[in-house]
Amino acid sequence: MNAFPLLVHAYRQAPWRIQRRWASAFLLGLVGLAMIAALYLDVTARAAILGREIQSLKADIARLRQENATLQTRLAELMSTYSMEQRARALGYRPVKSTEIHYVIVPGYVRPTSVKLVDTVARPATEALPPEYRQSLLEWFVEYFHSTYGGGDGVSLFTGGLP
Repeated sequence: MNAFPLLVHAYRQAPWRIQRRWASAFLLGLVGLAMIAALYLDVTARAAILGREIQSLKADIARLRQENATLQTRLAELMSTYSMEQRARALGYRPVKSTEIHYVIVPGYVRPTSVKLVDTVARPATEALPPEYRQSLLEWFVEYFHSTYGGGDGVSLFTGGLP
């Protein structure tokens, strides 16, 4: 029993142990804060990189839209009447004279009077879905229980009746 006071006395004799414990706790906290700061910095850096990539992609989209509009304008210029006429003349074509036009008469051909937007062909009336797909879940349960448990023998599933 005499050893315990000596141990306490020896521990109190070494204050550097207490200082070392406080210093190690402080350093452990400092390392933890540094790790949290590094993690925060990593996440922030990744977010910044992704933000720059998004900005770059948006700039590419705007550039491609502008290029597309330029190409559509160029196509419209090439397909204009004036441009087509100039190219046709350069290839040796000329406007036709009324005396040079010859019509071919096709016997039995009837010129359509207007555009028909509705299909006039009579189609047989068919059901869109087979009967199996028009059955409700409740009807299926009733049919299943009637076929499994005898059905028409007076048993009612919904009223709790007895046979």
